[in-house]
Amino acid sequence: MGETATDSKDVGRAAQLTIQREVAVRAQVHQGRVAASKQATAANAAPGPLAFLAHGDSWFDYPLIDNGPLLGDTDIVHQLRKMGNIHPLILNVSHYGDSTVDEMSLPKQQRLIENLNEPSNWLGSGKPDAILFSGGGNDIAGDQFLIYLRSKGSPSGDGLAIDRFEKMLDGIGASYLDLLAFRDAHAPNVPIFAHGYDFAIPDGDHPICAGPWLKPSVTFAGYNVAEGRAIVRNGLERFKARLQALANNPANNFILVDTQGTLADDEWANELHPTESGFVKVADRFLAALRAKFGNDRI
Repeated sequence: MGETATDSKDVGRAAQLTIQREVAVRAQVHQGRVAASKQATAANAAPGPLAFLAHGDSWFDYPLIDNGPLLGDTDIVHQLRKMGNIHPLILNVSHYGDSTVDEMSLPKQQRLIENLNEPSNWLGSGKPDAILFSGGGNDIAGDQFLIYLRSKGSPSGDGLAIDRFEKMLDGIGASYLDLLAFRDAHAPNVPIFAHGYDFAIPDGDHPICAGPWLKPSVTFAGYNVAEGRAIVRNGLERFKARLQALANNPANNFILVDTQGTLADDEWANELHPTESGFVKVADRFLAALRAKFGNDRI
């Protein structure tokens, strides 16, 4: 017999509980680091590290070494924790596979509020120095990518269905606007750092546990990999333009980390994710942006 609606809800609840437990463990580890940092700072009278809250998708929560099968964190947050003159403390509540709608859903906003209001998560200011955000890739990539393609030879033209794609970007934009409103309500004056990914290669490469996310739609619409790359690039540049518009308004206190054009072809582990060394290069871009905001003596 097929899965019932009740079965589906039970699976969803079980998955959410698993994620909640994982985030709770991360918070405990983070709180231990914060406590140790407070002791060290008090003893040495030295500048303390910055503390960040990270919320996002697999670019902040990639649990594979390159394309697997070995497990191990290699994502941007993992790399940032090891960088800088003073390594930052980062509470990471991200989860791979999340779209922006997932990230700004009611349960996850409630979890963000709980973590923001927990004094043991933060240093002297009682709040994070910045919020790091990664979102938008999972809204686009996956079997739904086909929705935004025109079939090759279509009377309406080849490539990206710009009218449909821009409507999808409106939805992502709504999530980012809600992120700004959430920050203003619960962490006023805290800057947000986000990024625009990089130009993914729709070649069908994927780990055994997930994907492919792009090539099946590209192939179905009649395009080869080279043509698909041009389509993906077009879409990502349009996505970046939406985020840049937010960054251009100083009132938003929103910084776009320019990550597009960072990776060489051999620095992609698969269609959507960099290799470990690729994540290091992307994290370097974040480090530069954070230093521009806070100075080299803080990070």
